[in-house]
Amino acid sequence: MSNIQILNKETLSDKKYPLKYVTFEKPDADGVFHTVEKEVYFRPDAVAVLLVDDERKTLLLGKQFRLPAFLNGSDSGYLVEVCAGLIDDGENPEDTAHREVGEEMGYAISNLERVATAYSSPGGITEIIYYFTARYNRQSKTGEGGGLKEEGEHIELIEMSFDEAREKLQQGWFREAKTIMLLQYFFMNLNVK
Repeated sequence: MSNIQILNKETLSDKKYPLKYVTFEKPDADGVFHTVEKEVYFRPDAVAVLLVDDERKTLLLGKQFRLPAFLNGSDSGYLVEVCAGLIDDGENPEDTAHREVGEEMGYAISNLERVATAYSSPGGITEIIYYFTARYNRQSKTGEGGGLKEEGEHIELIEMSFDEAREKLQQGWFREAKTIMLLQYFFMNLNVK
């Protein structure tokens, strides 16, 4: 049983997802309790999916504008990323992966494999991300992709060869953590040549 004691939760914002100021007590290494205060963003869990076409040796990624990246120094705010999205109520991560790939990329996928589960930024966000690889091909195209207009999404599809993606990864060209993690997994653990 945890020795953590929540003393207070103050809601700072509840516009979309709650941002709370949490006061709690926790013991240090010597068992002495200390009061700590943290801001915590209660963001829903999410999925990230790297789409792979083994036959053509390509990966399918998306390019979209990210306001926080723009506000934190990205010249354009546009990042090239793996497909990703929040898990809706009542969905499991696998269902979300299929839905998001259909909405954002316009493909039905096969061989969906969960390769990792990790907190996105545990110092201040509750979100857990479920990381997947999946297969796509030209015959599995179901629509245009690009995301949902009603959610303000405008995603440009980027198909990239294995070689180009590996080179860009080694050069530090990718600037988004989910993408870097899945590409590293793909190139290092699957022995792709």
